[in-house]
Amino acid sequence: MHDKCFPPIADAHARILILGSLPGQVSLQRQQYYAQPQNAFWKIMGRLFDAGPERPYAERAQRLVLNGIALWDVCASAQRPGSLDAAIVHSSVVPNDLTAFLANHPGIGLIGFNGGKAADLFRRQVLPGLPAGLRAIRTATLPSTSPAHAAMPFEEKLARWAAVLQNPDQPDPNIFDRGTNRL
Repeated sequence: MHDKCFPPIADAHARILILGSLPGQVSLQRQQYYAQPQNAFWKIMGRLFDAGPERPYAERAQRLVLNGIALWDVCASAQRPGSLDAAIVHSSVVPNDLTAFLANHPGIGLIGFNGGKAADLFRRQVLPGLPAGLRAIRTATLPSTSPAHAAMPFEEKLARWAAVLQNPDQPDPNIFDRGTNRL
């Protein structure tokens, strides 16, 4: 059985796209991005954009949109027993049509990956098919907000996410991927 992602949260004015890998089991059950209560995503969004878990989901999503943030996943579907990214069966991955999404959202100047697995899946499954113009979009691999990535304290995750999302136009090679700020 394949798990399937949700439609993107975005509007035409998006400037930053945050990509996860694939919704976990709690998220799939609740039909909400990052619904696992121990996942730090909404807590971080609360500190950065007043879109915290204390707000209703629709309001959180709207606050992201109002701040130019789009949210989606690399995988449209994939086999994954459980919720761990490490359990995604690579041969089963069907990527989302990020070429069309990025073409329809020309204001996106930064793609932030929620963890290394999302970045890896993007590079393997999406990047080979992206047109050259879309390859110029800067990327940043952010610390995973998953509770499975508990080795990094919340405040450090928050600081790293803030450095990228609050300064998306700063070409800092210590923050962005590959030093060139390009894919």
